[in-house]
Amino acid sequence: MSEYRLLINGELVQGDQTMDVINPATEETLATCPRASEAQLDQAVAAAKAAFPDWSATTMETRRQAVNAMADVIEANATELAQLLTQEQGKPLADATGEVYGTAAFFRYFTSLDLPVKVLDDSDGRRVEVHRKPLGVVGAIVPWNFPMILMAFKLPPALLAGNTVVLKPAPTTPLTSLRLGELIKDLVPAGAVNVITDANDLGAALTAHPDVRKVSFTGSTATGSKVMAGAAGLLKRITLELGGNDAGIVLDDVDPKVTAPKLFQSAFQNSGQVCIAMKRLYVHESIYDEMCEELATIANETVIGDGLQQGTNLGPLQNRMQFEKVKTLIEDARRDGNVIAGGESPDQPGYFIRPTIVRDISEGSRLVDEEQFGPVLPVIKYSDSEDAVQRANKSSYGLGGSIWSSNLDQAYALAEKLEAGTVWINKHAELDPGIPFGGAKQSGLGTELGEEGLDEFTQLKIINMAR
Repeated sequence: MSEYRLLINGELVQGDQTMDVINPATEETLATCPRASEAQLDQAVAAAKAAFPDWSATTMETRRQAVNAMADVIEANATELAQLLTQEQGKPLADATGEVYGTAAFFRYFTSLDLPVKVLDDSDGRRVEVHRKPLGVVGAIVPWNFPMILMAFKLPPALLAGNTVVLKPAPTTPLTSLRLGELIKDLVPAGAVNVITDANDLGAALTAHPDVRKVSFTGSTATGSKVMAGAAGLLKRITLELGGNDAGIVLDDVDPKVTAPKLFQSAFQNSGQVCIAMKRLYVHESIYDEMCEELATIANETVIGDGLQQGTNLGPLQNRMQFEKVKTLIEDARRDGNVIAGGESPDQPGYFIRPTIVRDISEGSRLVDEEQFGPVLPVIKYSDSEDAVQRANKSSYGLGGSIWSSNLDQAYALAEKLEAGTVWINKHAELDPGIPFGGAKQSGLGTELGEEGLDEFTQLKIINMAR
């Protein structure tokens, strides 16, 4: 086994405690890694605070070079990182490889941005300028479904804006973050980037720490609410990318054979463990039966297994807690609907659930009303598209949604009425580093990606001078 260390103040250090990391495909211990104490969290924050004055005073070009160098290192070690990602997270190796290279691409995207001084008024009587200044220490908290790419939503823009960072990965997927810390530790001054791990016991301390000026969190809505409460005492800046219960609405002019594979991929990528996965599918009654049959066929043909095995389409759920939750939702759905594909776990080690399609189900069932975050899709029949939109909008979530139709005008009109941070037409769950991303309602607060995502790591400052 490899030896892993925390990164604190430019040094690789032992944790005050250790914890085991489980391979979700085998349920065996993959590695023993360090677990930081609260004292080590304080050390990491202190290091970041001490590094901030010098780092924030560097030029944007200097910071660009550092972030581009990080992208180079990620690409140079892509094979190792992808193997490690598959082993700790569970996703197929091809998907893990795509995530690693995507991480490097996101790093490079942010280096294309700038924070220029903008002039609002330059008249005879006054000059008004808009400046974007760094905040200070940023706490970046990353979940277990995409440990690499979601880190790339936070670390590069935070650094480019002139902030220093304490990065905390999820307890069940800490290894790629720890390895990344080792790879990049000499690319920035000591303390500019720190990587600590925990067993779900340091998030509150990081969020409420008086020297942390901003928290960028991706995770569940319930935990996001706690992050917001923890940050409230000092009115620190927060960005929350939280849960979703994305609805896809399929109109009656869609060919099920053509569209079903796209819908399946939208729902089941990463075994459904995607914040913007399609989690509810509304299908017009005229094509409902055929669509259900097509989706069931694809589900039954899907190969599940260890992500390192060639030919695997879907890996396991990432951890036992999520595995048990999804199984409970499936059992509830058996009472509320008709399971026409999947619904069972193979008799083997690992947190595997076969991709599951549930039809003849509606609102009021937990599988429809809650975020399942697993390989299960409820397919809901509707007769009127306006009614389908209203039903979709009743959710307390509003991360994403999609409309599927051969009539783009009709699809666009419905997309305008869907309450979500992002609405796709004839696709779902597409993310691009240059496109701002954020949730509506209880799916989040603030924006990631794009120029707006970089601005989130800055303080707006106006200089207004008389002439």
